Amino acid sequence: MADGESDGFVAGQTALVVPVPEAEPAVRIWRDRFDPAARAGVPAHVTVLFPFLHASLVDAGTCAVLDEIFGRHESFDVRFEECGRFPGVLYLAPVPDAPFRRLTEAVVDRWPEAPPYGGKYEPHPHLTVAQGQDESVLDELEADLRPSLPFAARVPTIDLVVHNGIDWQHRASFALR
Repeated sequence: MADGESDGFVAGQTALVVPVPEAEPAVRIWRDRFDPAARAGVPAHVTVLFPFLHASLVDAGTCAVLDEIFGRHESFDVRFEECGRFPGVLYLAPVPDAPFRRLTEAVVDRWPEAPPYGGKYEPHPHLTVAQGQDESVLDELEADLRPSLPFAARVPTIDLVVHNGIDWQHRASFALR
């Protein structure tokens, strides 16, 4: 979720994520070692929006609007066929990625004060496997992951997670139609 920010999660941060339990057999061992979000309790996922609103601003009304926004989108199938890289980051690329982009755009259209990654990066749907590693480590991880690809997943929900200062906690789920 916080590519390039290492363990810099802050109490009250929130995120909207698509859990991908189908990825766990392939990525769990590497995420546990090399992804701060995994060590802080977030399962394998594709981020829709991080950071979202501060937890103090997320109330029943906010959740009702999120439920309405996500309820306008169809659930969908996705495949993870190959790895990709950002500097120091290894990820799995979802195909297609357009449904994830539409979900992000819909939330940002409603809350423009919450741009993806605080406006630092353009959103690029991905499932982080490892971050903060040099290329040789990422090369080894990628070689290990290749035999596990491709795999498919169904996307029926979006989860709201909140950082409590120590780890990420599930707060709500929103169904796609």
